Amino acid sequence: MRAIIIGGGKVGYFLVKTLLEKKMKVTLIEKNRERASQISKELDIDVLWGDGSDLSILHEAKIEDCQLIAAVTGSDEENLVVCQIVKLRFKNTKTIARINNPKNIKMFKMLGVDKTVCSTEVIANLIHAEIDGDGIKIIQTFEMGSMLLAELIIHQKHKWMNQMIKDLILPRKLVIVSILRHDEVIYPKGDVMIQSEDKIVFVCDKETISGLKKYL
Repeated sequence: MRAIIIGGGKVGYFLVKTLLEKKMKVTLIEKNRERASQISKELDIDVLWGDGSDLSILHEAKIEDCQLIAAVTGSDEENLVVCQIVKLRFKNTKTIARINNPKNIKMFKMLGVDKTVCSTEVIANLIHAEIDGDGIKIIQTFEMGSMLLAELIIHQKHKWMNQMIKDLILPRKLVIVSILRHDEVIYPKGDVMIQSEDKIVFVCDKETISGLKKYL
């Protein structure tokens, strides 16, 4: 897979390094000449000095042969413009945009950006999950923070206590992955009975986990 990264700041720089470790082919576009020169000396990739919203620069980066473009500059407006141009002119190229202001997430999605990532929102969700005292702990996030791997600790008066897996009323977008009981990992077959102090590990999206908290 080939990817183009727009923005050579800290986020873009370490994103490029991570993609290189995954054996991907990467081209970086950076508008600051000195920064572009510095990165080209440090990393074995094609680095173009220019504006990522400039069609001539995108063509020079061979966007026609690229499957994905990630706009990760420090400007939400710039990232949105880049993604819109790509979606209008190169419909088969997937777009990912970094968002600094969580208020812009809905607008980006409405305007056709395929994926968005907002570190502010992800961190806020993790903090909220840690301090709200509902027994649910976020272990890992996926898909730019939209999917969650979480752990639920069962107590004596819990709604799931002494119920079999097959009898649980689960949200449509929630999948139980495993049950941790003391030092044992139990696979969630239908006839498994949930006990006190069990740790239920599951995957779901943000909206589902909010509804689950209310239900429990």
